Amino acid sequence: MRRLLTGCFVTLLFLLNTLVLIGPLMVFALLKLVLKGRNRDRASAAVMWIAETWAEIVKLIFALCLPTQWEVRGAATLSQDTSYLVVSNHQSWVDIPALIQALNRRTPFFKFFLKKELIWVPFLGLAWWALDYPFMKRYSKAFLDKHPHLKGHDLEITRAACELFKRQPVTVVNYLEGTRFTEAKHAAQRSPFRHLLLPKAGGVAFVLAALGEQLDALLDVTVAYPGDKAPGFWELLSGQVPKVIIDIQLRELDPALWAGDYENDPAFRQTVQNWVNQLWMEKDQRIDALRAELKG
Repeated sequence: MRRLLTGCFVTLLFLLNTLVLIGPLMVFALLKLVLKGRNRDRASAAVMWIAETWAEIVKLIFALCLPTQWEVRGAATLSQDTSYLVVSNHQSWVDIPALIQALNRRTPFFKFFLKKELIWVPFLGLAWWALDYPFMKRYSKAFLDKHPHLKGHDLEITRAACELFKRQPVTVVNYLEGTRFTEAKHAAQRSPFRHLLLPKAGGVAFVLAALGEQLDALLDVTVAYPGDKAPGFWELLSGQVPKVIIDIQLRELDPALWAGDYENDPAFRQTVQNWVNQLWMEKDQRIDALRAELKG
């Protein structure tokens, strides 16, 4: 009963926080539609401030109502004036609050690349647009084979969507596995990694091709939970997660990673895949060490 009451109370506070701040966010989102130049940038900054405030209140709610200890490692050198690419393992919806705990108001407010069709989702599409989430349009290989004149057009569209990031720092999050980890998915893929699904290099190659010159560093984030199975979001809200470790490794980004054509150059594609696989081998070992620590 106590867990049920805790979960319902935290959920209520979470919803109230969202309902109070969604109005001001939408006002500045609409202003962004009509303003130009520096005034538009000011409206964008206001939207980011509201989103960061929402995240800080979420952190406060969790701190006051839940027993979860969030241990963030490697955050001391982070800066809100630096642009980052974040690469993380993905096990649960709890990974998002973990990123909020680790990165909010330590780095620029983090963003995800979204499919262009998602801009039409009621309210959320406008909110994502106002938060400057890049909306990408990607053509399949089969489509490009039939329409070769459109090769590279999807990348140009995405670069145009990221134009604002030349004027302000950005944190872009990429989950290389493309989906949350489960034992069933792990077995189906025959993944060579103990704790990770196979990484998809194509997605991060697309992000680097669109934004590489604007990114200053890589944040290699590893999230670890107690036990062999990652907790669900309700388990977090109801106070059943005792501790989460978020380990951040700051790495340099080699300009060679966006200096080629991933789709059409096999040698360059292999270079990016080798880089991703090396990251994943190291992350798998790190998860082993962090889980052993949590068990001890």
